[in-house]
Amino acid sequence: MIFFVVSANAQMKEGRIVYERTFQLPMRFFANADPGLSSQIPKTRTDQYELLFDNNHSLWEFLPDASNDNDPNTFSSGGMVLRFASNSGEVAYYDFDNATSVSKREIADKSFIVSDSLSKLVWKLSDETKTILTYTTHKAITQKIAVRNRMTMENGVMKTEQVSDTTNVIAWFTTDIPVPAGPGSYQGQLPGLILELDENKGQTVFKAIEVSPKVSVSKIKEPKDGKKLTAAEFAKEREKILEEMRKNAPGGMQFRIQN
Repeated sequence: MIFFVVSANAQMKEGRIVYERTFQLPMRFFANADPGLSSQIPKTRTDQYELLFDNNHSLWEFLPDASNDNDPNTFSSGGMVLRFASNSGEVAYYDFDNATSVSKREIADKSFIVSDSLSKLVWKLSDETKTILTYTTHKAITQKIAVRNRMTMENGVMKTEQVSDTTNVIAWFTTDIPVPAGPGSYQGQLPGLILELDENKGQTVFKAIEVSPKVSVSKIKEPKDGKKLTAAEFAKEREKILEEMRKNAPGGMQFRIQN
């Protein structure tokens, strides 16, 4: 029986994974905040995502039924609402053979179909292993360098500037599922499926909580119905829409933070 289970795991090339994501607001956001205002800001959020995959493709999607809020990019507490310019709420299709992605993103009731290429990160593999949901996983480390909007608060006024940002990433992947898939945009990266991923020492953590070999492969397809844009075109459109939302927000206080 033990031999059969190991063999089955080694052959698994399609399936469904449910991930739990825990996200913490960066401490830098509170550095100059008024103590009264800071106490109103929600510090963490936990929700779930689904990954469907076969040998060459994957589909990543937010699970709204597992959260109290259908928008994974919004933190709310009392009269305080924080909106994040993040990709974490999208429906995204990935093609490993062609190293491309097609995602559906919605902002302010507007839908966009965004085409992009997969960026290959440089990973350092470790001999360290641990067991996750009965699977032996291997540790891999990398860094992502990007430009982000840094927001600070001075005397009640939010200020934004662009800065270079480095994200330290630790992933745990299993070669028992030899598909280069994983949470979010971490697709086409490693020689096995990522079951756990940590960005910046716990700021964002994805953990697989369910693994199943049962999947409807026909669901793994490109999303439709939206204005077609490249990634660069969408970035400009998103900035414009979110800035307009911030200006016209009715009542309460709303901030937008780049995640």
